Amino acid sequence: MATKEKKDTTDPGPAWRAWGRALLGGAVMAAALGTGNALGEALVRALDMTGYPAQLLPAALVSALAVPVVLALRAGRPGSGRPLGLGTPAAAAHGFARGLAVTTACAALVLGGGTAAGWVRWSGPDPAALVSFLAGNALVAVLLEALPEETTLRGYAWASLRDRFGGALSALGTTLVFLLVPAASTVVQAGVAHAVGVPAPPMGLAPAGQDPVAYLVLLSVFGLTLIAARTAPGRAPLWAAIGTHVAFLSVNRVVFEGGRRDAGWSAHVSTVHAAILELGYLAATAAVFAGARLLTSRGRAPASGPRVRAAAAWLLPVLPSGPRATASGGRRVQPSAATTYSVGVWAGAGARLVPPVRVVSRASAPAPGAVSRARPAAGTRRSPGTRRG
Repeated sequence: MATKEKKDTTDPGPAWRAWGRALLGGAVMAAALGTGNALGEALVRALDMTGYPAQLLPAALVSALAVPVVLALRAGRPGSGRPLGLGTPAAAAHGFARGLAVTTACAALVLGGGTAAGWVRWSGPDPAALVSFLAGNALVAVLLEALPEETTLRGYAWASLRDRFGGALSALGTTLVFLLVPAASTVVQAGVAHAVGVPAPPMGLAPAGQDPVAYLVLLSVFGLTLIAARTAPGRAPLWAAIGTHVAFLSVNRVVFEGGRRDAGWSAHVSTVHAAILELGYLAATAAVFAGARLLTSRGRAPASGPRVRAAAAWLLPVLPSGPRATASGGRRVQPSAATTYSVGVWAGAGARLVPPVRVVSRASAPAPGAVSRARPAAGTRRSPGTRRG
């Protein structure tokens, strides 16, 4: 009895396993955030650190605890269909800059509109203090929040769900896990802080002094925006989400908390208007990334002038492997980052984690009029009027 040959596809596994991996990614982030903050506080006190180093140490601990764990978890599944999206180190800077630029531009447009409407009143800027704050805040934001959260959530958790489910459910599921992380991290931090003898913030769904409902709404919109950045076309899509994350934190800390943080610039905005402006520029950012993905999926660039085409060429970068062609007609396509690049580039496993994408180039395609010497398949019919050679 003949047996059918198995197809070379990845078995997505049962749904409960995908959800379990997504929750595991959230648990890694919550444990790293709570433990890093508590241990960092203990080390800061023991070493008598103050100022910027006292902020940097806990942030570095969070990344050191979270990132290697999820890299190892994903590398331990060589048959997984989607890597984390870190891309190659050379592409990381481009992806990070793209996330920063898109989010900052959308924030500038929305806040500019709010200023014109009279919602925002700005203080006098101090350029030196502003640049110093932005540089220092960016490094802390990357290590404490952006890099570990994106790697564990929009990286590991999203990829685990996307291996099994469609895009919409994966986005909503990842955002739900994202909402659980802050509360879970306060529980972890309270336990670790008690063990090492340092005070811990109160446990809860939202930071002290913030309305839980408003906080969860903002966090939901922020999470979906990060998914849009993560799934936008590019060679390092997770770094686009990291750039978006850092830009969001930087804008909010300057505009809405600049006076308290000595950022060198700040704005006076009512609570209601601040919420509208935050949600507005997040929605605009998500729309830009979603539009970029739509343009790429349709296989054509915008044709409305050289400046628009130049902007699209920067937003939708062509992969360094050069033009690709389909077997049917030589049409240029751009392989998805999920199938081309692997976390193995960062973890040291190289291309073994993701099999290479097989494409047919123009060079390997038969020239027009050439006679193929390959024997026809058994089920192939000869066209009428042809003769055997």
